[in-house]
Amino acid sequence: MAVEKVDVIVIGAGPSGCVAAAHLARQGRKVLVLEKQVFPRLVVGESLLPRSMAHWEETGLLPALEAQNYAPKLGARFVRGAELIDLRFGENFTQGWTRTWQAPRAHFDKTAADATAAQGVDIRYGISAERVDLEADERVIVQARDANGDHSFQARYLIDSSGYGGTLVKLLGLRDDKWPNPRMAAYTHVRERDRDSWRDAMQITFEVMAVDLWFWVIPFSDGTTSVGFVGDPRHFDPFTPGRPVAEAFTEMVLRSENFRERFQDQAPLWEPHVIRDYSHYNEKLYGRNYVLTGNCAGFLDPVFSSGVMLATESGLLAAKLVERILQGDAVDWEKEYSEHIRHGAAVFRSYIEGWYNGDLQTIFFSPTMEPRVKEQIVSVLAGYVWDMQNPFVKRHDRILSQLASLIKAGNGATVVAP
Repeated sequence: MAVEKVDVIVIGAGPSGCVAAAHLARQGRKVLVLEKQVFPRLVVGESLLPRSMAHWEETGLLPALEAQNYAPKLGARFVRGAELIDLRFGENFTQGWTRTWQAPRAHFDKTAADATAAQGVDIRYGISAERVDLEADERVIVQARDANGDHSFQARYLIDSSGYGGTLVKLLGLRDDKWPNPRMAAYTHVRERDRDSWRDAMQITFEVMAVDLWFWVIPFSDGTTSVGFVGDPRHFDPFTPGRPVAEAFTEMVLRSENFRERFQDQAPLWEPHVIRDYSHYNEKLYGRNYVLTGNCAGFLDPVFSSGVMLATESGLLAAKLVERILQGDAVDWEKEYSEHIRHGAAVFRSYIEGWYNGDLQTIFFSPTMEPRVKEQIVSVLAGYVWDMQNPFVKRHDRILSQLASLIKAGNGATVVAP
């Protein structure tokens, strides 16, 4: 069997893989992307964060994405009964992008992949990596299979951006751990017949239905809307064995105080998907001649939409470090990669835990909030989780509980950071 030789093999053509491949191609590297699925394909994660905009820009993918006229995302709205808070990315503590998109990922990812291919990256669809050999110095061998048979590829480095479950996690038997407190999600798309009749209909909104249950509404510019529920499994009692999933989903919609009327008669465009126990992380993000990026490295939770941002952050950083290795430089993967990515994930995890235990909801829906505090929280939720000048980043592991305790104790009319 003939062996095709390239500089770098990337497994997966999602956002993380595209950013990594595009960056390396712009450095003059020969890059091969192996994608198991055929694009476009259905994937969730349609709400993006401003931090990723710099990644799209740096890798030359931004113009193609901008040209699609995806719905702009300028912030997010959170509602709980009659209570409401609008968080605007323009009210941001950290300098950087203050806008992004909310977009159907099937179309978005296909656009990004096509733009990556236009930069000279060889993307092959419908092909899966079956075996890898990482033992040789400065050489990786990947045995892959598609509809036409078996193929053999050789590269100097391998970037695994293959998403949840991870190709190398399976092939190498890497440790993949679950986060505690497993949650459940159910989601679909609808095509709204009368969207314009609703106030602020294009506003991305998250409704608190219980402390540990929320409902997302993400409108797209093509007239469709992503709707989904996330929370503790005990809230998903309509989803009983044998009951039609669409019927159970409609029952969940009827429990929504704010969106019942808008969506109760909107038929799903496809049977709602139900997933369980989705949060995971890998103990080690790199090894001999390989690195894990994106959801392959770990996934937290849909709330606050951190998935794509952490995927592009890790993909771009990994590509930069791989380029240095190809140039003959030494790289400390633990310090320069793992610590950076784990810090970003840890900050978001603090906010996710603060959401589900109610602390962050207490802060969001407090009667008054000092503008500086709001800006610092918005900065985190925009993806700027490496700004150590922000106390809500620097003290992420305790500041939310401290602030929520002050609010509950009624200490002061204005919420200020402790």
